[in-house]
Amino acid sequence: MKAVTWQGKRDVRVETVPDPTIQEPTDAVIRVTSTGLCGSDLHLYEVLTPFMTPGDILGHEPMGIVESVGAGVPDLSVGDRVVVPFQIACGNCWMCLNSLPTQCETTQVTAEGMGAALFGYTRLYGAVPGGQAEYLRVPQAQYGPIKVPDGPPDDRFVYLSDVLPTAWQAVAYAGIPEGGSVAVLGLGPIGDMACRVAQVRGAGRVFGVDLVGDRLRRAHARGVETYDLRNFDSEKELVDAIRDETDGRGPDAVIDAVGTEAHGSAAARMIQNAAALLPRKVSGPLSERFSVDRLAALHTAIELVRRGGTLSLVGVYGGTADPLPMLTMFDKQLQIRMGQANVRRWVDDILPYLTDEDPLGVDDFATHRIPLTEAPKAYEMFQHKRDGAVKILMTP
Repeated sequence: MKAVTWQGKRDVRVETVPDPTIQEPTDAVIRVTSTGLCGSDLHLYEVLTPFMTPGDILGHEPMGIVESVGAGVPDLSVGDRVVVPFQIACGNCWMCLNSLPTQCETTQVTAEGMGAALFGYTRLYGAVPGGQAEYLRVPQAQYGPIKVPDGPPDDRFVYLSDVLPTAWQAVAYAGIPEGGSVAVLGLGPIGDMACRVAQVRGAGRVFGVDLVGDRLRRAHARGVETYDLRNFDSEKELVDAIRDETDGRGPDAVIDAVGTEAHGSAAARMIQNAAALLPRKVSGPLSERFSVDRLAALHTAIELVRRGGTLSLVGVYGGTADPLPMLTMFDKQLQIRMGQANVRRWVDDILPYLTDEDPLGVDDFATHRIPLTEAPKAYEMFQHKRDGAVKILMTP
């Protein structure tokens, strides 16, 4: 089969690799019909290279048709149409039964001290082959795959793999009061969808911050009050502008949808780039102990949110030696929630919105649809934010 493989920093290739097969009774194999390119994939493309191995198959946002099923998967049949969540979880352990499948005790990558295994996401999360491929082996298929109806296009459901539950959890964790206010930093796919979810869940005002014109215009068209970071000379000016709209206090909640590759963190960027260029035997252990994130977005979130407010961190962070302004955080009495989205926890809440009325705008959420064979072009375009790329779907 054809699959998108990681070969080095900013080097992905479509290669021929062995077809997946049933290896355990709880496996299924699906023929992928659509697969997304996620902002998290760009972290592998750029800064998390110390944890990658050449030949790793990328991708964690697939859906498709069941081709074969193990004997331990009673609720799936060949021909079923399914979306595959990005994490691999059993559904039966204490963590799964307490709505935390990202911490699944059956698939935890204990050798690395990490949570549940993830598709296509570094050795830290199990080095499981990902979904940017023609076929995908799905472990723990007795729990993970989400069956969806035939008929509507893939765009209606594919975002259940990651974008929708991640945005939904970001808003849920933000704890926005009914009619309250939230600022979303970063209007890429997750930030954009988080704005939409906040609106349908009753937020009174939604502020969006970015520095890419296409993303700002896209969010503004759906009623988000947008702020172009390029129009401000400093973080303080931006913070003051939004505070002026919230009685001088700041929004009730701030969602950081940027993560480790924030603009405006020159020193951290230099360290990340240097680590990515070191030999893997050196860079891996070094990154595990001394890695840092670009924290400009997080610092802005801490400064912006009102006293007693909530920060919801949904952008991926990977640093182990990050300095944080603990005095400010403690003095402002902030609540902070974060983590990978617990996909199956939120699916039943989201499905009622995936109708022909399309209140979340999923049917036209993708900006680009391209063949899987053009994945290297898609990664480059998305990394450089060219051609209005916000969300890219690939078709094997």
